[in-house]
Amino acid sequence: MKIIHFSDPHAGGAAEDIGAYFDKRFVGVFNYRFRRRFRHDLSLLEKAVEYILDIRPDVVVCTGDLTSTGQPGEFEKVRPILTPLRDSGIPFFYMPGNHDCYVPRRKCVEAVKDMVFYLSCGEWNFADFPLLKRVKNCEFLLVNNSRPTNLFCSWGFVARNDLAFVESVVEQKKCGPRIILGHFPLYENHPILRFRHRLYGQKKIVEWIREGKIDLSLCGHVHRPYLILDENGRGENCAGSVTCNGSMTEINVDEHTGNFQFKTIALTEN
Repeated sequence: MKIIHFSDPHAGGAAEDIGAYFDKRFVGVFNYRFRRRFRHDLSLLEKAVEYILDIRPDVVVCTGDLTSTGQPGEFEKVRPILTPLRDSGIPFFYMPGNHDCYVPRRKCVEAVKDMVFYLSCGEWNFADFPLLKRVKNCEFLLVNNSRPTNLFCSWGFVARNDLAFVESVVEQKKCGPRIILGHFPLYENHPILRFRHRLYGQKKIVEWIREGKIDLSLCGHVHRPYLILDENGRGENCAGSVTCNGSMTEINVDEHTGNFQFKTIALTEN
């Protein structure tokens, strides 16, 4: 089985209504205007889609942050780029990021809900998370850990009901590789330095990975890609930002042994 994993395109733009100057969107718009727009190139997302359609993997995973502030216009910038992938028939799992769930403004909330529904081809809604999806003999646990937070922090949370759902799955016998999807990293090597950006409630899931009940975590959020594996080959892959680094990850899964092989796809060379 072949999986392509990409993350964090961060489409951005100007404030779309006067209210954006009075909530967290102002921080995101300012960030995009003076920093992020110089680092993220949406043409690299177009290249990513072209590459995926050319090799036709078994599964595609996007671990969030399609946008910079969750405004409807930002989602509309990536929709036409992702539509050929959505219409390709390849299973496509999109997990919202913290920037997609940036503020609790109604039109922003509706925009991310609409994108989840659209990219799933109408198979599930935002409210349906967490989900268990099977492709061949691989299990994918789709757990949304992104919520609107305060002005100064971008925390993620594994809610109690989400943790209970994961527990109900991992207590069952595995029939093949089991992979958990979410925007935030489960592994945190610098919890103090990353206090403003960390995930809460994930420790039990890390234990299940250590015990072999879950084999792999796929995440984004951190823009520089990394791979953390234990001596048994279990751990976490962060795809980084596809539009910042010009890369994504190809994961080849041995469906019988559960072993993974990882390859970085450099889009600037394709």
